[in-house]
Amino acid sequence: MLGVTGEVLITAGVLVLLFLGWQIWWNNVVTAGQQTTAAAQQSQKWIDDALKAPKPAPDTSTAQVDPPVMAKPAPYQPFAVIYVPRLGADWKRTIRQTVDVERVLNSYTAGVGHYIDTQLPGQVGNFAVAGHRVGKGEPFLNIDKLRSGDAVIVETRTYWYVYRVLGSPAGQDPGRVHESIPVAGRRSVTLPGREIVDPSAGRVLDEVPDNPGVRAATALMTMTTCHPKFTASHRMIVYSKLAGAPVKNVGLKMPASVLALYDEVKA
Repeated sequence: MLGVTGEVLITAGVLVLLFLGWQIWWNNVVTAGQQTTAAAQQSQKWIDDALKAPKPAPDTSTAQVDPPVMAKPAPYQPFAVIYVPRLGADWKRTIRQTVDVERVLNSYTAGVGHYIDTQLPGQVGNFAVAGHRVGKGEPFLNIDKLRSGDAVIVETRTYWYVYRVLGSPAGQDPGRVHESIPVAGRRSVTLPGREIVDPSAGRVLDEVPDNPGVRAATALMTMTTCHPKFTASHRMIVYSKLAGAPVKNVGLKMPASVLALYDEVKA
């Protein structure tokens, strides 16, 4: 009798574990889908707003003008959408202000958060964001698959920005290749495309990552997530830099020059 009871309890335990595993997996699938939908809706809202706005007079100036710096978003405000062609044609997430776990990183309408004290898209310095590696939509699950030179696209209400993962030559494992980055007052510093650090390594959020006190001379982007998968013992960091001039967001779908970046990952 005792043996039968034991077998029943073991079977029940296995069934409970399977149910919990299925529930967690399914919840993650649902969250990922909702985060993707929310990002698409945010992009569409900017398009709709632009189409409703009065048309400005044509700009006949030939002078080169830097794009205006966006105002600092309020906490939890959605202010950008991130696309990474290497992660798939349908991959996109909303970026909200702050890396608050419950209201941003775990949110059905975001998934990626901005470190509030770092720069904003296109600004000289370090634009840094965070996302979960596993669970809650796991937006950064596969950022370890990025290669040097891969595009990371950031859309705001007014501009499209294209960053490129660091490391030369292009197409390499960014954890094994480095790139020289110009900085203020010095010729350059060297950064990897990807590195693994302790959770306490706040230096990755410096104006020039890994270089406290050094002033930036170019626009950089830092993506942070947990490492390895299913743990939080370390952090995976992926660095990229702004490539070329931003493309003005004129109330249309993704510009052709940006859309063409998806062809790069098909080769």
